[in-house]
Amino acid sequence: VRFRGPADAIHHGVALVPEERKREGIVPMRSVLSNAGLPNLRKLNRFGWLKEGVLKSRIGADAARVNLRPLALDRQIRLFSGGNQQKTIVCRWLSAGMDVLIFDEPTRGIDIGAKQEIYQLIEALAQEGRAIVVVSSELPEVIRLSDRMLVMQGGRIAGELAHPDHFSEEAIMTLAVSRETPAH
Repeated sequence: VRFRGPADAIHHGVALVPEERKREGIVPMRSVLSNAGLPNLRKLNRFGWLKEGVLKSRIGADAARVNLRPLALDRQIRLFSGGNQQKTIVCRWLSAGMDVLIFDEPTRGIDIGAKQEIYQLIEALAQEGRAIVVVSSELPEVIRLSDRMLVMQGGRIAGELAHPDHFSEEAIMTLAVSRETPAH
């Protein structure tokens, strides 16, 4: 599938949790509710009026699921930690019903406790049958979260590790620094 832009991808059930969350993922001066509710605004709008009660209910349930702390939907998102900002972005896509979630450097800039929570959340979403794509430069993260791995080098696929039994930092680095041009 080729997407004409972000709106087209979202329409097809594909969402991005970006690496640069402060610049690309959140509207800092807006509330958690506003940030998490962005993809739902058109659906929950009736004659120009937002069904705020429905939005609060939907976002509140998903915010609790991702363990947003504090569970303060009306608080500006900029006042939350990086981990909780990341959880709000995940909450956004859960409430929008996305089937494919692309996590670009999902734990960059968050503390160790939030990192573990993000890992558990990604694993739970995969168990539910959602397709999860993790792009990460942290090898232990990739090894923990992957069922299948494509290693990139110079913008091209350098190789595939098709089974977790074959995952190791050494195997990944061997593919990442290989000088051979991969056959496709």
